[in-house]
Amino acid sequence: MKIRLLIILCLVGSGFAKRPPDVDCVVIGLKYVKCLWNTSDVNYTFYSRFRDQSFRECDTYILKNGLNVGCKQPEDDIWTKRFSTYYTKFQQDQNPKEHQLKNRVKFDPPSNLTVQFRSDSSLCFEWRLIYESCVESEVRYRLNNDNWQVSMVGPGLQEYCFNLPSNSSRYELQVRNRVSNNCGPSKEWSEWSDPVIWGAHKPDLTGLLYSVNVWTVVMYFVGGATLLLLIVLLLHHERIRIILIPVVPKPSLVTQDFKEWLDSPKGLKDVFKPSYTERTCSVREYCPVPPSDSESSDSSIVSVSTDQTVCYNPVPNPDLNHPGPSSSSTEFVPPEEQHISV
Repeated sequence: MKIRLLIILCLVGSGFAKRPPDVDCVVIGLKYVKCLWNTSDVNYTFYSRFRDQSFRECDTYILKNGLNVGCKQPEDDIWTKRFSTYYTKFQQDQNPKEHQLKNRVKFDPPSNLTVQFRSDSSLCFEWRLIYESCVESEVRYRLNNDNWQVSMVGPGLQEYCFNLPSNSSRYELQVRNRVSNNCGPSKEWSEWSDPVIWGAHKPDLTGLLYSVNVWTVVMYFVGGATLLLLIVLLLHHERIRIILIPVVPKPSLVTQDFKEWLDSPKGLKDVFKPSYTERTCSVREYCPVPPSDSESSDSSIVSVSTDQTVCYNPVPNPDLNHPGPSSSSTEFVPPEEQHISV
């Protein structure tokens, strides 16, 4: 009876035993095999090997919250061994799990990326590969921080070129690679390389534009307040208004108004007014008159025309302060011309 109960308990215990988690393995950089599993409360001991080898315990565990969740197992000549079956198990497992790593090879990101502008006016980005004939690459690039564009590069090629690049643009490029179909294709791409940049850099102007907009509003407000204050000063302070906005006299066709507009002292005008009177004389010249036939016989009589000077009285100036009964101008008629014969 006791033996039967013991057998039942063993069977029930084995039935409730926790199943080991699934394991996923990838070859990293042709240096080691990285295996991961999920666990929440059990710290597993991990073993692995290639075909025709013995099991070895994990060399370096990957920890999460103090529990083993993965393993990095170094291997020699892994480029050749990847075609062999890889076996993994946990300590309590009796049946190892098989893995095919031929299509689970993940290279390290390309290194030593360089850029050069060549004599044929092409811009070329170059990088270094291992196993050149067995590696294909993929590049992604963008201009002036725009969206990324992706392009494939054939097996063995280690450069990507732009023809006639623009000097005013900013070129940014990254590369990743994987095993090509020539050497057993892999579905695992490497991580993207560090970006290589060439050309003019166009910074992000979002913050700058926001700052400029704020200052624009402030300047508009200050300018408007200053203009309003200036208008108030001009309306209520005549002295300031005359200084800032001089009064311009209105032009007139009247000569007297124009003279009054002249910027000269009042006393200076009186200086130029005449304070005396002067007779105006007119001088005329006459040609001699030839004698007639009756006069030619008398040789003692000679007709001679002399010059005459006629003087006129001055025209009174209404602007002068002279006493008189009338200030109006008087017209004078010159006397008749006189001829004197000798």
